[in-house]
Amino acid sequence: MKPSIPKGTRDFSPTEVANRTYIMNTIKTAFETFGFQPIETPSFENSSTLMGKYGDEGDRLIFKILNSGDYLSKADDKLLAEKDSLKVTSQISEKALRYDLTVPFARYVVQHQNEITFPFKRYQIQPVWRADRPQKGRFREFFQCDADVVGSKSLWQEVEFIKLYDTVFSQLGLVGTTIKINNRKILSGIAEVIGAQDKLIDFTVALDKLDKIGKEKVETEMLSKGITKEAIQKVQPLFSFDGTNEENLDALANMLQTSEEGSKGVEELRFVINSITELGLQSANLEVDVTLARGLNYYTGAIFEVAAPKGVKMGSIGGGGRYDDLTGIFGLKDVSGVGISFGLDRIYLVLEELGLFKSVNLPKPKVVFVNFGETEALYCMKAISELRKHNIKSELFPDAAKMKKQMNYANKREIEFVVLVGSREIENNEFTLKNMISGEQINCSLLELVNQLDK
Repeated sequence: MKPSIPKGTRDFSPTEVANRTYIMNTIKTAFETFGFQPIETPSFENSSTLMGKYGDEGDRLIFKILNSGDYLSKADDKLLAEKDSLKVTSQISEKALRYDLTVPFARYVVQHQNEITFPFKRYQIQPVWRADRPQKGRFREFFQCDADVVGSKSLWQEVEFIKLYDTVFSQLGLVGTTIKINNRKILSGIAEVIGAQDKLIDFTVALDKLDKIGKEKVETEMLSKGITKEAIQKVQPLFSFDGTNEENLDALANMLQTSEEGSKGVEELRFVINSITELGLQSANLEVDVTLARGLNYYTGAIFEVAAPKGVKMGSIGGGGRYDDLTGIFGLKDVSGVGISFGLDRIYLVLEELGLFKSVNLPKPKVVFVNFGETEALYCMKAISELRKHNIKSELFPDAAKMKKQMNYANKREIEFVVLVGSREIENNEFTLKNMISGEQINCSLLELVNQLDK
């Protein structure tokens, strides 16, 4: 049977790994330039840490890990007979693969609160897993590149994150990305004004799908969740907001003047927009999008989502927001946080589609020593050890194969130099160094060899 990998996962070739590393290094450098420091958390967490933090839709997409050993021994026979999978799961699985990096980060902050200096600015670049239906740009295993600040309610953090997005995408050559911004307080205010505050989560989850499934299907979903026709009629203007940021903010301020929370959301958004207008952006666009909801329960303030340049068919390539009470779910109250994420895998696909990857030099030795036999190989290995002390990448061809095969290896890997050592070189305590680009060939001592290759 031909081997395969699970759907939604991928193998990466050396070139793909090099391209991914280029993206990650660009993001990492920007994170550190903006003052963030790295942490890492386990690939799996206790189920109790993750479950119930992402809403019903998120909970369904969490990969559960079966308990070790006879995992059915503790399961209730009645539940097994009834095939009640939801209740049985909690008895046979106590751990789960992480769904994102934000909830594990909140757990980290609570667990290590006495060691942390607040405000705490962390970044994290690690894989996450989601039991989603695989499609273009959506995988079951993928990397997230997150940056968060906890311990500050200042809106300057939101401004900084917009600048951070702009910096990274400019450095990657992704000109024309659109950073969409909204505020959950505005969405709460809208729900309040239309009399659907008890349906806030259902309302925002449906609204967030507007650009994916269209106005009619969003309205159908809202109706199915118990939101009245009258309420849906009142939000009709939201489906066609197409003015400038300032015009949209003014329209929202007018719509939400009877809602204290909604008005506060407009005020917060106006501060961020005005600050960015003053500071300017290198290549990104900033756009107020009142339908942006990002259907996650923990956002309480600003919400971000980044769209690829026009003409590229791809979902969001970044997103995030403010979560004033996320650590509260783990017992640490009044610690405000805000964060963003870069979708590495989608960014890769966009750069590939637009031909923006620079020519990548794959890791390779500067010199390869031809293997003529055991005696010659030992002589070469002593020289290779000396070269490596000088940080010169070098290797011995492992087999005493035909000369043509060994030279083809050097050519295919585009290795710059080859060293030839036969009985004459050993007798004279020297090496024959061949430049594979110019064809030039010289005899030299070990010291001269080091100096030639160290240039």
